[in-house]
Amino acid sequence: MKKLLCLGILVMSFALAACSSNDKNLSETDRGHNASYKSNRIQKEPTEDSISEIRIKLSFNKEEVLVRMYDNPASRDFLAQLPLTVTFEDYVGKEKISILQKKLSADNVQSENQPKKGDFAYFSPWGNLAIFYKGLEDATSDLIILGRIESGKENFENIHSDFTVTIEKVD
Repeated sequence: MKKLLCLGILVMSFALAACSSNDKNLSETDRGHNASYKSNRIQKEPTEDSISEIRIKLSFNKEEVLVRMYDNPASRDFLAQLPLTVTFEDYVGKEKISILQKKLSADNVQSENQPKKGDFAYFSPWGNLAIFYKGLEDATSDLIILGRIESGKENFENIHSDFTVTIEKVD
């Protein structure tokens, strides 16, 4: 029995070693592709360079909020769905969220973003939009910042019930 157990452990060890990726066995080209693949899956903190000229308007309760969109794949996918009418609700006293009917193409994207007050974001596991009206202490690697509120973020803080929002591009 001990011999059979040892043989099983040995076979599993060889199988794991064969399946693992070892960079020293990769060519320079393979290492470049591997690094490129990893970097394409991580969204860095948005910079001024990644902000676009595109703005959207969120209209609700006779109020308007303007958001300047970032230039990233998830933002472009969101813009393609506009105009939209969605219902937002409060979540943890820091953000308003709304589940999108159609998820954005954010498969396997991880973010290093720490959400800040005024961020307009997408939480990929739930497929929801998030509007941060307060900062969030806990970072998540599944949050993709779509844009930044330019005006009207104070309009979200005093809404304590669900509300309907129309979202459209601004010319």
